[in-house]
Amino acid sequence: MTSFARRTSIALALALAAASATMPAAAQPRKAAAPAAMPISPTKIDETVARAMKAFEVPGMAVGIVKDGKLIYSKGYGVREQGKSARVDADTLFQIGSNTKAFTAAALSILIDEGKIGWDDKVIDHLPQFRMYDPYVTREFTIRDLLTHRSGLGLGAGDLMVFPESDITRDEIIHGLRYLKPVSSFRSRFDYDNTLYMVAGQIIPAVTGKTWDEFVETRILAPLGMQPCSSTYGRIRDRSNLASPHIVVEGKLTAIPVMNIDAIGPAGTINCSINGMAKWLMTQLDAGKSPSGKQLFSAARGTEMWTVNTPLPVNPRSTEMMRTHFSGYGLGWGLEDVFGYKKVAHTGGVAGTVTWVAMVPELKLGVLVFTNQQSGAAMTSVGNQILDAYLKAPARDWVEIASAQTKTRNDGARAVEDAAAKVLASAGPPSLPLDTYVGTYNDPWRGDATVRREGDGLVLKFSRTKDLEGPLLPYSGNIFIARWKDRSLEADSYVRFEQGYDGKVTGMKMQAVSPATDFSFDFHDLDFTKVEKPAK
Repeated sequence: MTSFARRTSIALALALAAASATMPAAAQPRKAAAPAAMPISPTKIDETVARAMKAFEVPGMAVGIVKDGKLIYSKGYGVREQGKSARVDADTLFQIGSNTKAFTAAALSILIDEGKIGWDDKVIDHLPQFRMYDPYVTREFTIRDLLTHRSGLGLGAGDLMVFPESDITRDEIIHGLRYLKPVSSFRSRFDYDNTLYMVAGQIIPAVTGKTWDEFVETRILAPLGMQPCSSTYGRIRDRSNLASPHIVVEGKLTAIPVMNIDAIGPAGTINCSINGMAKWLMTQLDAGKSPSGKQLFSAARGTEMWTVNTPLPVNPRSTEMMRTHFSGYGLGWGLEDVFGYKKVAHTGGVAGTVTWVAMVPELKLGVLVFTNQQSGAAMTSVGNQILDAYLKAPARDWVEIASAQTKTRNDGARAVEDAAAKVLASAGPPSLPLDTYVGTYNDPWRGDATVRREGDGLVLKFSRTKDLEGPLLPYSGNIFIARWKDRSLEADSYVRFEQGYDGKVTGMKMQAVSPATDFSFDFHDLDFTKVEKPAK
């Protein structure tokens, strides 16, 4: 995410932050010996990992370093599932989330090399059913636009069609896009999205007759020898060494079921290990040539994927800490300079798992950090500590830096959440009789939601998913708070009912309560209208 990364972003990930003195951080034997020339010692990596796991309550982590075409360091730490003994190692599979996006860009690059498509082909020429809200945007939208987060849609627009887990299909997601209203003009602003990467993946079956899932496995994973990595969770053949996702739920670290989001596959569903992803980084760093010598995509395509398409403003904090002067997004990759070197990187996340991938091409360096807890601060701490050693950066402690930044962000979010809780605790009855709110509501891109009466209260339930259901707690007037039964979602939302001049309820709008809510809960994009049919 992401990326479907919860409380994370492409740049510096937010954390759920809760310190624990009892987290295991025992290391596993390395698959490859670290050479003496490595500028950071294995002991220093071990210490950084152990401190990050403790500070951010992470049960398991895996780290890899690729240098000069070889995997020189690969190691697992901790356990695959909290409370169980199975250890993480360099072959443990993690959901890599939005690090999948680079694979989708590479798959399209292969088709460009074969002369079957071009970056600036119009999407509707390959997918005639594709529509955006504005007909002009529909006509002008190119394959390149699908990958560069400059569509005019808002951050994470449409993610609620697949997150949390639903039975909405890829075709239905494409149909829903036409109802999503833009928040900026076409190609004028960066807003990270997932749904359009799924559309990009659908170019593949339109051109080849193979699904994105099949194409990625047969044309990328298999040729690179990345087994048992898989394109989607549903296609994992061997689940004997799989990391379980974890979330801190109401103060307690909790293992959660894997969220199946295969419908959004091209945006974020690949599962892979450190050993498998190392081969991917070797290929990236060798201009598309695999470790076995096979040219996966041409050097020209590699250059295109690593070229800024959408410029981003440089955060002054990045300039101060990393000497960054430019920042942007290419095709499946984030791009910036750090200490005079070009950095090519991305993060990824799904519920309970986050991953960090970074390359410094001039140094022929790649760094991988995977965790089975959605604390972005943990992976960022470890990854940046390793990068610093290779970049000869000033000495600093990234666990301390990330802890301080996480505390600041969490304190700000907690203040907002506490203020809302105070209003909720003193709230009186709603403005209208409860039965007035009962009914079926429809949003054009997300579908139906129902409000039903249960005893002395109301319950909101979204269609097409089992997870978005919970009581509506009176907050103020016609405003309620939806408190989802699945507390791992961390996405309680305001629900504001609207009335017509006749006093009848005509619809409802929503907005997340906490600023820390993951952007994939794009409740604010919903515009429900009450419809005349019985609630289910």
